[in-house]
Amino acid sequence: MQKGMSESLTGRYELMRVTHWSFLEMHEAFDFDLEDYIYFGGYPGSAAYIRNEPRWRNYVNGSLIEPSIEKDILMMTRVDKPALLKQLFHLGCNYSGQILSYDKMLGQLQDAGNTTTLARYLEMLGNAGLIYGLQKYAGQQHRRRASSPKFNVLNNALMSAGSGYTKAEAKADRSYWGRLVESAVGAHLYNTGHPDCNLYYWRESSREVDFVIERGKKLTAIEVKSGPASGYASGLDVFEENFGKCRKLLIGESGIPLVEFFSYPAEHWL
Repeated sequence: MQKGMSESLTGRYELMRVTHWSFLEMHEAFDFDLEDYIYFGGYPGSAAYIRNEPRWRNYVNGSLIEPSIEKDILMMTRVDKPALLKQLFHLGCNYSGQILSYDKMLGQLQDAGNTTTLARYLEMLGNAGLIYGLQKYAGQQHRRRASSPKFNVLNNALMSAGSGYTKAEAKADRSYWGRLVESAVGAHLYNTGHPDCNLYYWRESSREVDFVIERGKKLTAIEVKSGPASGYASGLDVFEENFGKCRKLLIGESGIPLVEFFSYPAEHWL
């Protein structure tokens, strides 16, 4: 995040990436089951409080989210509109797992400025390990940059802590739980794959692929199913028709079990 690091320290450091804790790490250290991980995410410091959900939410909001924004971003780089950055963060948490155009963001944010400012702030949030904006997969690079981003929290605790749902209420809302599951899959792919693997989404009309992993010439299309599903996801076949031979994966119900998927890094699925 520090401005000028790449210029002033070139050749004098090795970048060591420490990402959010994985399902296996949370399971081995704190005995998290799959539902715990999907709702409470991968912050080890908050694990002791998950049986007291109000305290857990207070810890995540006050001890993790606020310092990440106030110190990791605002104190290390210039942000002309800090209130807008915070609004964008909360909007991204609310819409995690969904595609939202920059024009729609402008309509929901106060003093939003322009799309260039929003894109830069979203990049800052990604660099800080909070929220990533996936680009749409396309053959031409410029078409990827021009696409509407798909929000994805990089730790599900960020989504759950501000949702207003308890774990039981989140499970009861199938639509919301589905977005939690999809966000957990996206966070796992990003945290275990970046920067070696590129992560995208794809949508064309009513056909959609939740995640696309690319490394060199290797390509994998992934569809996530959190509830009962019948047959194969047709979006995967349409994607292959458009972009050529690729690996197609169905994660969740009727496909690869989530526990198995979370047990391997993104590169394993290429």
